[in-house]
Amino acid sequence: MTSARSGRLSVTLCRDLREFSALAGEWDALHRRCPTATPFQSHAWLHSWWLSYGVPGRLRVVLARRGDRLIGAAPLMLAHRPMPLLVAMGGAISDFFDILVDGGCADDAVAALERGLVRAAVHTVIDLREVRPDASAQSLFGLWSGARSRLTDSTCMELPALPIASLIERMPGSRAQRARAKLRKTDATGIECHPVPGHRVAGAVDTLLRLHELQWRGRGINPEHLRPRFRAHLVRSTRRMVRDGEASLREFLLDGEVVAADLALRSALLTGGYLYGADPRLRERKVDVSSMLLREVAEQAASTGCGVLSLLRGSEQYKNHWAPEPVVNQRLLLARSSLEPMLRLRESQVAVRDRAAETVKARFPAARDWHGRLSGFPASGLPMAGRN
Repeated sequence: MTSARSGRLSVTLCRDLREFSALAGEWDALHRRCPTATPFQSHAWLHSWWLSYGVPGRLRVVLARRGDRLIGAAPLMLAHRPMPLLVAMGGAISDFFDILVDGGCADDAVAALERGLVRAAVHTVIDLREVRPDASAQSLFGLWSGARSRLTDSTCMELPALPIASLIERMPGSRAQRARAKLRKTDATGIECHPVPGHRVAGAVDTLLRLHELQWRGRGINPEHLRPRFRAHLVRSTRRMVRDGEASLREFLLDGEVVAADLALRSALLTGGYLYGADPRLRERKVDVSSMLLREVAEQAASTGCGVLSLLRGSEQYKNHWAPEPVVNQRLLLARSSLEPMLRLRESQVAVRDRAAETVKARFPAARDWHGRLSGFPASGLPMAGRN
């Protein structure tokens, strides 16, 4: 095999779904070698997302190779509204965007991707949403030779990847006592947590979505979560990710009945709860669902050795009970120098939309978009992260 530091460097643009499908093996290997990769850059997630949400003819994936070794990838797609844009694959149901770069030759990979994106964005502005401050895409932004702009995006809350007992120890004394009492009360009900094996993923996703709909009935559920395309995406992606150790589905049983379920995603960098569902009857039994789910995903994060337990997007007040660290995602706009007027127009469009969203939020505090946020992409995560 060609090493990461030898061989000719080449950059290509993948526009064909069959070609992207065939990349699964080497894409997965690159995902594992990229120190900043999140679960939303896995091939399983992106390929499944495209099958549910992609538009034929608009796939744009920049690939960098050193010899025959894939060392970089930028998974994008073409959008025509409100202007010609290259935007992230994964869309609004994905919490983070990043490029993938081989940790063994990150500088070469970023430089190659920058050259490829300059060629790919001849008539378009590149609009990258939800980029973490430590993402590899930040290196791309720093190297970009044309016009560029950095804006703020969603706020995420993060905890260290520690077992629940250690997380509780970080809390003030009275709050820690309440957290322990809530978990003891949950344990007293006899609820049991069971991981879902790969061959049961489809049925477990159906149960998760049914409970998710039940818990939000009459309270403004995200309509996307009720659509067949979302269900199909979750089944396809989760089946592969469970198999590859990139996801876990859990069911919580009481007297043999599934009363709650959740899906957690993970990479070498972080673990985060993506979606959950819980029977409203648990409230009648004084079960604190947030604490119950956080305990399981915290144990998983601690056992896998990742550094971050992410509560994903959303800065709801009740998450502060766990003393998380706020981390603000960024929105990166890039364009050729000749297209700087288009980039500034896009920058203005974003600013107008954000101001309008803040106005609505101030006048109608209870108003939310279909994922829980008023401006831009959605909030997500376990109940403590605000996904509905």
